[in-house]
Amino acid sequence: MFRNRLSKVYRHVGKQARRQGITCYRVYDHDLPEFPFCIEIYEENIYLAEYKRRHALSEEEHEQWLEDCIVVISEILEMPADNVYIKQRQRKQGRLGQYQRVATEEAFFLAKEAGLTFKVNLSDYLDTGLFLDHRITRGMVREASKDKHVLNLFCYTASFSVYAAAGGAASVTSVDLSKTYLKWGEDNMVLNNLYDANKHSYVHADVKQYLDSLKPGSFDLVIMDPPTFSNSKRMVDFLDIQRDHAELLNKTLQAVSPGGVIYFSTNFRRFVLEQEKIHSSSIKDITKATTPFDFQGKLFRWCYKIEKDR
Repeated sequence: MFRNRLSKVYRHVGKQARRQGITCYRVYDHDLPEFPFCIEIYEENIYLAEYKRRHALSEEEHEQWLEDCIVVISEILEMPADNVYIKQRQRKQGRLGQYQRVATEEAFFLAKEAGLTFKVNLSDYLDTGLFLDHRITRGMVREASKDKHVLNLFCYTASFSVYAAAGGAASVTSVDLSKTYLKWGEDNMVLNNLYDANKHSYVHADVKQYLDSLKPGSFDLVIMDPPTFSNSKRMVDFLDIQRDHAELLNKTLQAVSPGGVIYFSTNFRRFVLEQEKIHSSSIKDITKATTPFDFQGKLFRWCYKIEKDR
């Protein structure tokens, strides 16, 4: 059953990826309840995440089941089993969210996307360092960044910042609560020969506090892709994106120049945009337009383009 399903989806998705010259993409995401995997290809490597679930298998039986699945995955995706990196993850993340380190294998690789290079890690963190579902959104930012002052909030490994810099941004400011990810973001800039301390900066800060420090009209384009929830000890107040998104967006709009744009995204499945509370008359839902082919029908995130009134 698993072999047939994986073969079918890989034929379909792999063909589209090859046609578009894409080498990092999602193949499978919990298509069958009995096989709760997320499978992604990063160049010559396979990222295999097993979602935790209740099952009747003993530890030994589960290990054998997983090994059997890896044999099938390796065969169908035509890559050695040694190139499969396995991670267990829960659907609900803990307090530290994406900042949590889960291993120390240091399995770092370089991956290409749209002519740019990114450092990814398939073993040590809850996420790989490159959110594949935002491939199209990153392209939109690249096209819109020429001569703009760009702000990337909750920047993670700063892939949006790299795209903005590659698009000719006048400056890019990347803000995150994790020094580890900010350094990773700097590394990504270096990999693409875009590192320029005079134009691009990396700010270690709580976004809520940082927004309060900005002068009106400081930026022309903003990317905001926050976690659903965070109460890290490094924050003054916890973040709940459903509760806080209108306040965050309004603070960001104050820092945006007239006619400027915010790209806002959230992975909260039950998210409801409180449009009436947001100080903008131009809010466009671009979720469908930013959903890549390998996430069709499987993407549980929202994306909006919000413009500041002139």
